[in-house]
Amino acid sequence: MPLEIVRNDITKMPVDAIVNAANGSLLGGGGVDGGIHRAAGPELLAECRTLGGCRTGDAKLTKAYHLPCKYVIHTVGPVWQGGGHGEREKLVSCYRTSLALAKEHGCETVAFPLISSGVFGYPKDQALRVAVDTIGGFLMEHDMTVYLVVFDRAAYQISGKLFSDIAEYIDDHYVDKHTDTWREQPRMVREGFAEPCMPMAVSVAGSPLDALLNDLDAGFSETLLKLIDRTGKKDSEIYKKANVDRKLFSKIRNNPDYRPSKTTALAFAIALELDLEETKDFIARAGFALSHSSKFDVIIEYFIQQKNYDIFAINEALFAFDQSLLGA
Repeated sequence: MPLEIVRNDITKMPVDAIVNAANGSLLGGGGVDGGIHRAAGPELLAECRTLGGCRTGDAKLTKAYHLPCKYVIHTVGPVWQGGGHGEREKLVSCYRTSLALAKEHGCETVAFPLISSGVFGYPKDQALRVAVDTIGGFLMEHDMTVYLVVFDRAAYQISGKLFSDIAEYIDDHYVDKHTDTWREQPRMVREGFAEPCMPMAVSVAGSPLDALLNDLDAGFSETLLKLIDRTGKKDSEIYKKANVDRKLFSKIRNNPDYRPSKTTALAFAIALELDLEETKDFIARAGFALSHSSKFDVIIEYFIQQKNYDIFAINEALFAFDQSLLGA
């Protein structure tokens, strides 16, 4: 998917470029910066000595040496001083200049840490929001796969209010059974490579999409294309909003019998801003349903009921609750 939040060590990411949250000297330090220099070897430090440092909000590119990537993009995030000294603007600039450098050098995959959220003291929930908003905005205009790499749970935090609101909604709606239908499915099923262990849901006359389609047998691909036409938007606007790449959308468009994974089907429901009943009808055409015995499903339902169709915000929450993310 174009933007994915992953728990990993950024020095082990096999991407075109990783981003280093550096200090102004670019000569190494602690945290992510120190880890990248150690993994890359002394050649990285030698090249950094030739760069003359870097200003806050800017970025510079070097070779990656012993890292499993082509480039390291060094950017200097702001030190948190309470939020009234241009910290947000400087942090946004870190992501934008890094992404521009990556694009300039032909990178198709880039991995970022959560810049400034460590010793620089930027509040983690605010740093996450800036990262997701800025990267998401870039991906609406450009084709690239970007990973936001979180080393451990302590380094990741959504807003306390959002977390508590979702947790309360789960408490009110989640039916705790011995098995969680969606999460229990084997990985091959969850990723869409095998048939889900549930009967194909059938649309019923009078359902929310029936008046639009006038065809109860319309499959997922046909329904999706008709719904996109209904919005009056370009295909690219919808698949980017769904956090789905162009290649997968092309497969869906060209194959009337395409069967998506549940996460992909729901991603398009979110991108199309369908209400809850429309969403249930839409994903039923791919053979899926929403259930209160699945925390994943309950979280999706929460966001639809709130009319919050920001897929990146939804994925932040899903990650925080250790659920699969929406998209391809």
